[in-house]
Amino acid sequence: MAGDPPRRLEAPRWSVRIRILASILAVTAIGMAVAGATTYLVQRDRVLAGIDDRLLAHVESARVVLTGESDAAAGDLTQVAVPAAAATTTAEAVRAVLSRVIPGANESSVGLVDGTPTYIPGVAIDFHLEDDRAFLDRMVAETADGTVRMGTAVSPLGQLRYVAAPISVDGDPQQGLYVTAIDVDEQLSELTSSFLAYPLVAAASLLAVALVGWFVAGRLLRPIRELRAAASRISARQLDERIPVVGHDDVSDLTSTVNSMLDRIDAEVQGQRRLLDDVRHELKTPVTIVRGHLELLDPSDAADVAATRSLALEELDRMTALIDGIESLADTSGPALAVEVTDVAALTRDVFRKASVVADHEWTLAEVAEAEVPLDPDRITQAWLQLVDNAAKYSRPGTAIDLGSTLRGDEVELWVLDSGPGVPEGAEQRIFERFGRAHQGRGVSGSGLGLSIVKAIATGHGGRVSLASSPRGSRFAIVLPRTTGTPEETP
Repeated sequence: MAGDPPRRLEAPRWSVRIRILASILAVTAIGMAVAGATTYLVQRDRVLAGIDDRLLAHVESARVVLTGESDAAAGDLTQVAVPAAAATTTAEAVRAVLSRVIPGANESSVGLVDGTPTYIPGVAIDFHLEDDRAFLDRMVAETADGTVRMGTAVSPLGQLRYVAAPISVDGDPQQGLYVTAIDVDEQLSELTSSFLAYPLVAAASLLAVALVGWFVAGRLLRPIRELRAAASRISARQLDERIPVVGHDDVSDLTSTVNSMLDRIDAEVQGQRRLLDDVRHELKTPVTIVRGHLELLDPSDAADVAATRSLALEELDRMTALIDGIESLADTSGPALAVEVTDVAALTRDVFRKASVVADHEWTLAEVAEAEVPLDPDRITQAWLQLVDNAAKYSRPGTAIDLGSTLRGDEVELWVLDSGPGVPEGAEQRIFERFGRAHQGRGVSGSGLGLSIVKAIATGHGGRVSLASSPRGSRFAIVLPRTTGTPEETP
């Protein structure tokens, strides 16, 4: 229809299996073609070199027949000069050569006297040079200077590789010429015919490679297909499926990596679900309390209004603290830490100065570690003060609280020691979880996020939190490596 945008032609989408197989076949075909062509050319050069050797051997044989000597080592390419004692006439010398030097397969010889073909071999030959007068005239002209000539001629008889050797007898004015030639096409025919079968063999080999490659590529890519199928089935509600790991190769390593990624995603999603459930539970109570009091509020009773207002503000403050805690926890799991080499002693004294203003307790700087550690001072201060607040909250007023830093091998501990009732047995891990509380012996209410934030900051530095508790008090510590470590996952 007029006005419709032109449709784009999309290129066909080929599967990875087909592309791998096509690449293998292309490289194999090119390799076979290059190998076949190289082998053929090398063998052809050998045949041609053998032809030249045979022709020169015939010339030397003719020289031996007429003179009894060979000058092959000297490379003599001059005419064959025959002493008068060896032959009376040039014609006799030419006849002697033609009768003694016998042509081989795909060869022919002729003897000329004064340019006229006079003698031919007395054996059956494949072709007759005397039938091509133009070729003989060319031989006479090329050897007019008395030198042996070797070359290639395209004749009605075929493509001929020839040698022409002049023959003369002392005292005889006639000029003889011995010509022998080899049909190059016929000499190469056996090699050519054998290589005509090479394309068929190569095609059969390519077919075998294609079949084997198809099944091998399919087997190697099977985990990837399973990975794709599993990825299409996985959703936010179904993250428990994993891909079977088969073998010990790169594809199996990829499968293991994807399974690990799915484990991390599953853990994150489960953590988010738990956080939402915990937040919903924590916010539900103050909302219910405020709503209940507002529904029972007597607007005409000033005292009731004031009490309800005070209670609502308290609950709103608790919800605000909860939201602030969630925001702080998200910050510790978000951007990278601003790590710098920090003087632990100076950091310890700074945190102690801030902690010592907390009322109703006796604060003591018990120990100071002299060391420099890579850390984010703001985050560590936040976590350390959270331990200070936790100790002050769960210790009786007027009791002593110690604070300090200690070197232990390759680690440094930033600790707070209170004199509270201690953490109940079995609650040591729970109190570091989001909204986790001891529920026994430490009855002060709170958001339940403080120690979770401390743990997140510690693991973000590649460290951990530690707890040693008894009925006489608890020692909370942030344990950090003295060298930069790999941050663990924040829960």
